[in-house]
Amino acid sequence: MKKVRWGILSTAKIGLDKVIPAMQAGEYSEVNAIASRNKEQADIAAQKLGIKKTHGSYQELLNDPEIDAVYIPLPNHMHVPWTLKALEAGKHVLCEKPIALTADEAKQLLDAQKKYPGLKVMEAFMYRFHPQWLFVKKLVKDGRIGDIKTIQAFFSYYNDDPDNIRNKIETGGGGLMDIGCYCISQSRYILDKEPSRVQGLVNYDEHTGTDRMASAMMDFGTGTSSFTCSTQLAPSQSFTIYGTKGFIDIEIPVNIPPDETTRIWLEINKSKEEILFEPDNQYTLQGDTFSRAILDDTDVPTSLYDAVNNMKVIEAIKESDKTGGWISL
Repeated sequence: MKKVRWGILSTAKIGLDKVIPAMQAGEYSEVNAIASRNKEQADIAAQKLGIKKTHGSYQELLNDPEIDAVYIPLPNHMHVPWTLKALEAGKHVLCEKPIALTADEAKQLLDAQKKYPGLKVMEAFMYRFHPQWLFVKKLVKDGRIGDIKTIQAFFSYYNDDPDNIRNKIETGGGGLMDIGCYCISQSRYILDKEPSRVQGLVNYDEHTGTDRMASAMMDFGTGTSSFTCSTQLAPSQSFTIYGTKGFIDIEIPVNIPPDETTRIWLEINKSKEEILFEPDNQYTLQGDTFSRAILDDTDVPTSLYDAVNNMKVIEAIKESDKTGGWISL
């Protein structure tokens, strides 16, 4: 079976530590090249990961005729510009979240993609490909816990280093962009609809200007979803779905370990069941699913419309904090 030939734009830590090794283990993916603006860094990464080709610039990799698709783990403010350049070069694109800095920028990318109907573009929300999430989605769809009335999510870590890319406002840093986007995406994924209005409260770091804690409520009409995310709290994550008949609790909703058994709890009528999932790598599954869409010329599972809508919620939360009221979407 043919494999998609991948190139990696940058030697970002998430790529080197998680995504590239996972894609190298894929059935339909092979990583053939990596690029850095510092050729030496690309050479070091290639030697460590067994990648046969390096490039000393991102554009040089995009010009490589032996590359079919690119994975982009660049800083947030570079996502849309380099995705557009990749499309112009005839490459499919899997880009890290958040794919844009604003909803308008995401919409510009969506409009641009329409000029390249043969090319696939997807925002890399890897959790959607893990068996635990597919199972939870089916539980909800089958009505096992009744009508969904509310969702509660939490995601945090501690990083107050002003020199860290996640804490630089000019490159799209901040908690909502980095981890709050997951809480929003997961609720929209489970409910399979968009919120009609949003209310939020945001706390900003006085030194970096980035949001270090945000709490928000999304009104989906038939129910609500609330979450808190923070870049300056003890590390933790949770996701619980409450229905009229029961609830589902996901132990590790985002950073799902690839080499450990994971679990969810399903409680119906006071009867609690623990459901286990064998170790699986969500990044491998993501890479293979995207690669199959290329090979089979089918739609990617998550379109750029989803990326636009996720960014609309992030912007609405920040606007709500300024106005002190609900923001309609």
